[in-house]
Amino acid sequence: MEDSKIHEVILTTMTYGGEAMGRLQDGRAVFIPFGLPGERVRVRLTDEKKNFARGEIVEILEASPDRIEAKCKHFGECGGCHYQNLSYEKQLSAKTDVLIDQLKRIGKIENPPVRPMVASPNPWNYRNHVQFSLDRDGKLGFQKSNSNRVIPITECYMPEATINEFWSQLEFEPETEIERVSLRAGVDDDLLIVLESESPEPPELEIEAGISIAHVYEENTVVVAGNDHIVIRVLDRDFKVSAASFFQVNTAMAEKMVQHLLACLPVSQSTTLLDVYCGVGLFSAFFAPKCGRVIGIESSESSCEDFAVNLDEFDNVELYEGLAEEVLPGLAGRIDNPPYVLLDPPRAGLDKQVIDGIFNLNPRMIAYVSCDPSTLARDAARLVNAGYKLKEVTPFDLFPQTYHIESISLFEK
Repeated sequence: MEDSKIHEVILTTMTYGGEAMGRLQDGRAVFIPFGLPGERVRVRLTDEKKNFARGEIVEILEASPDRIEAKCKHFGECGGCHYQNLSYEKQLSAKTDVLIDQLKRIGKIENPPVRPMVASPNPWNYRNHVQFSLDRDGKLGFQKSNSNRVIPITECYMPEATINEFWSQLEFEPETEIERVSLRAGVDDDLLIVLESESPEPPELEIEAGISIAHVYEENTVVVAGNDHIVIRVLDRDFKVSAASFFQVNTAMAEKMVQHLLACLPVSQSTTLLDVYCGVGLFSAFFAPKCGRVIGIESSESSCEDFAVNLDEFDNVELYEGLAEEVLPGLAGRIDNPPYVLLDPPRAGLDKQVIDGIFNLNPRMIAYVSCDPSTLARDAARLVNAGYKLKEVTPFDLFPQTYHIESISLFEK
């Protein structure tokens, strides 16, 4: 019976999600993690649907000439990386092809104007923020994809050096109530440890001096030691980032994205810039000196508090705390000239009410920062159908060794 699950497949295409696609003999698409286009493989089906299936490699019969040895011994098991078996140059072209495919297939955009992907200066040790899960023995690891199983690890090549030199020293009691442990690195090698649990009781932890610890439970943050935030420096500007606030995990690439936006949006002192999903103010802080008025919208209380600190020096900046779909309608009639709109939504993309709220403001240009090409493609189709032209899409490799794709798209009226 088990043999009926084994199939020989030729893999043809990289798909969004880090899997390579091939076809079974019955014509169904089959998606295989850690496979590469051009490979002939024997696979075991792990999940079967009417129109497609998923599987895992049992044996590589013919390897791709692009296949290389993975750097990390946990690759293929922990689930944190997807492309360590591919050279960095090939990763960039594979992700660019995936982005183009999503815009064509989902967005129905012919010949999408996608520029070459901006490479990360560091394909390794680039993350300023890493989140670990704990196994039952209190060992740090990563939760395996589509599973509750935590894979304990002894090495990882994703965190910045400050985090990497420290995380392996952390030890926790077995069966601890701590669910996740996040480490964030800031300026001057500062470290912030964020312990997440459902219990209000702060965990006991002996730690060396100079390291901050925060305990987060039910949207509450309690300082155990040091500060409740880290300071991250982008283009010589410092940003306060609290334990519960979002910030881009690749600082070097965050700088490149800021520089790209400054070069692409022709703002002036007569410009109103609407920064929707503004977070702690990364983009607003660099546009505030160049615009007449900057309006930020953010739903996270923690990020709003950080935004207020990070942009305190500017008198031309306003901040609205709330959901974008609720705040935007109230801005209609309160902005004199058609604004420029900068969007940096979460992975789910734009709510239809958000898009309607933006259209009511009649922006002359929209810059869309996306971390998911499938929702970008869906939203791009809506913007194009409403009379905006997709001028260009520039992908940025914020997440080397993984399938994740960040991009900035420019739409003009």
